[in-house]
Amino acid sequence: MDLSLCIEDLRARLERHRGSDLKEAPSRRIFVETLLQALGWDVTNPDEVELECPTIDGKSVDYALKADGKPVLLVEAKPLNDPLRDLKSVTQVVGYAANANVKWCVLTNGVTYKVYDSYAKAEAPEKLVFEVSIDPEEDSGTPVQEIAERLSLLSPDSMANGVLDQIARDAFTMGKIRKVLDRIFADPPAAFVRLVRSKVGDDTIKPAEVKEGLAKLWARPPSVATTRSIRPSVERSATGVVLIKDRARSYKVSSEDVAEVDTVVVPAREDGFNEVFLGEDRWYEIRLHRSVIPGIKYIAAYQVAPVSAITHWAPVKNIEPWQDSGKFVVNFAKPAREMKPIPLVPKSRVKALQNIRYTSFDKLQRAKNLDEAF
Repeated sequence: MDLSLCIEDLRARLERHRGSDLKEAPSRRIFVETLLQALGWDVTNPDEVELECPTIDGKSVDYALKADGKPVLLVEAKPLNDPLRDLKSVTQVVGYAANANVKWCVLTNGVTYKVYDSYAKAEAPEKLVFEVSIDPEEDSGTPVQEIAERLSLLSPDSMANGVLDQIARDAFTMGKIRKVLDRIFADPPAAFVRLVRSKVGDDTIKPAEVKEGLAKLWARPPSVATTRSIRPSVERSATGVVLIKDRARSYKVSSEDVAEVDTVVVPAREDGFNEVFLGEDRWYEIRLHRSVIPGIKYIAAYQVAPVSAITHWAPVKNIEPWQDSGKFVVNFAKPAREMKPIPLVPKSRVKALQNIRYTSFDKLQRAKNLDEAF
């Protein structure tokens, strides 16, 4: 089956099973193995795909994908509704791969695929190179063809040609550079300030103004819109080599002036809402633009269907980087409080929330529906 058609088919299956307690075995059969077949892996051939491959600790990994009889990619599957946030699960699959001398491994629930480089010199969660989701609620607005191209990085041809190896080198190099630049621009060294000032060539600009300007430029969003996500987009050159490029997407903060934005609204499924938003007094793996963070004082949860409403809010204690991923964790100052539901209404301007949105707390308190909240 064509990979794009396979994704469309899997999305239809997802809608049928969303909210059901689909266990690991049927999740593997219905979702994972269907996708592996579409990628070009013959799951019926043990010389190409070994099921329940033994590991060094006497356990087994769900799939060992092979090239020339040797494993090149390990895949560990979880139930459909598993959020894939459990540190133990990440450490487990990365450990399986490292111990088997296999560079690449994937943790998946059949819908989201998290790709790790087990050789990376970092803690297990930080070995994540990229992730792909076929769920339209997770990857809204991304063409199916683009998702197919990302997933094709896991195909036999891609693995044989070492495409992921180049991606990993680029990703970790750029990540380290970004961390250094974050520190430099947050508090520019005097020598760097002098260099910039000399290049500007205007003695009326004071060093303190250069320093302040550098920090603002590094943090400034491109417009009133704030970055939603930066994911690898995929193109093929004339020679057939897969190229990865970063593509930034934006969406509107709200009709409020940016200076008045003090609340972030996050979509939450039932399990994550109960376990994390209510159970841990925090919400993590959120993409926020750094310039917005200082003004965020509140967080609210929009519970997806069948609730389809903003139902709880909490004051924000602080916002911290999340595991060097470019994302953030929002820690609550107090446990979340229930509020009068702000529902999605039929034929509304604002559709069901699939990504974070920004607003003001005052507007949120007055809103009777989602259209009035944003």
